[in-house]
Amino acid sequence: MRIFILGFMASGKTTIGKKLANKLGMPFIDLDKVIEEDQKQTIRSLMYQSGEENFRQIEKKVLYKVIEQNEHAVISTGGGTPCFFSNMEYMNASGITIYLEVDISVLVSRLMNSKTERPLIWGKTKEDLTHYAQNLLEKRNPFYSMAKHKISGKTLSADDLISLFNLRNNL
Repeated sequence: MRIFILGFMASGKTTIGKKLANKLGMPFIDLDKVIEEDQKQTIRSLMYQSGEENFRQIEKKVLYKVIEQNEHAVISTGGGTPCFFSNMEYMNASGITIYLEVDISVLVSRLMNSKTERPLIWGKTKEDLTHYAQNLLEKRNPFYSMAKHKISGKTLSADDLISLFNLRNNL
């Protein structure tokens, strides 16, 4: 079984993905980390040097490779992964997709306090970030809503996910 955790930047994909993988005894894969290892540079550097279009091509290639090579895993996607090509359809066909929905105010707070480099928001003020996040989330929501499951990511635990979706019985 593959479980894809998707959502906006700072929605908690990596945090909950690691905990869920641990609870289920499955490998955890952070797609952004795999891309960085594969390309031997950071996401920020890739976006800056290659542009978003080329980055999204690389992201798709790595996503498909991760799916092919991992029959059982919890996979945390990048925030934009579901929104390009047929990535969302392919993830839905390859496993369980879970969208972590988080309010804009919570996302902005998390992004402002994040230690992670996020190329799409670099250098933005809180006001700029709020406006940017609202606009981007509006564009991404049609893709996120294609997930098989949608849950609030604000106070979510791995045990909540396991219970909600009866994940242990699907192993």
